[in-house]
Amino acid sequence: MAHILYIEDEIEIGEWVAKELTERGYEVTWLTSGEGAEQYVERVDVVVLDVMLPGLDGFSVGKRLKNRNGELPILMLSARTAVEDKLEGLSFADDYLTKPFHPDELIARVEVLLRRFQKNEAQLTIGHLTVYTKDMRIIDQHTQEEIQLTGKQYYLFQYFIRHLNQILTKEQLYENVWGEAYIEGDKTLMVHIRYLREKIEMQPAQPTIIETIRGIGYRVKE
Repeated sequence: MAHILYIEDEIEIGEWVAKELTERGYEVTWLTSGEGAEQYVERVDVVVLDVMLPGLDGFSVGKRLKNRNGELPILMLSARTAVEDKLEGLSFADDYLTKPFHPDELIARVEVLLRRFQKNEAQLTIGHLTVYTKDMRIIDQHTQEEIQLTGKQYYLFQYFIRHLNQILTKEQLYENVWGEAYIEGDKTLMVHIRYLREKIEMQPAQPTIIETIRGIGYRVKE
């Protein structure tokens, strides 16, 4: 049973949507604001998120959730039809549905996201690597041997995979992997990136897996 995090502050709409999702066999956690939503990012399969919320708007909430788990699919709901609003939503979300909508369309879009992300979650091909994301096993396709990562290398690579195709700043990486504020000039991250490249890159001096974004940070692209 897929678990859906549904965030909607309008009670009448919320009750209707939550009922429709539940009757279709989904487990639903319904919140009326974005407060506390981040605690669910590792426990749900998809997020259905309204734009107009009290406090932080849906765009801000969605970006925070994506930052915490880049593999969590997000479907935005909004009465806004302006192209600018859709573009802002789709800059981080995976789909955007305008109100009013038919429940069958909502369910169809949720199921598409679940199929797409469940497939990606099981196995990824990145360059010469096959990555099994459920247990973070990395196989070198050329040798068919498993690449063993240790300590921070593992958590660093895991963070890259969770935020695949996203440019990650040095500050963002350090604060999320080490759990401490980044201090400008600290070489710790750079050293660990070098050690990680030595294990996963075919030519560490000319990396193709972990891309350096000059002046910003790094990115791993699928």
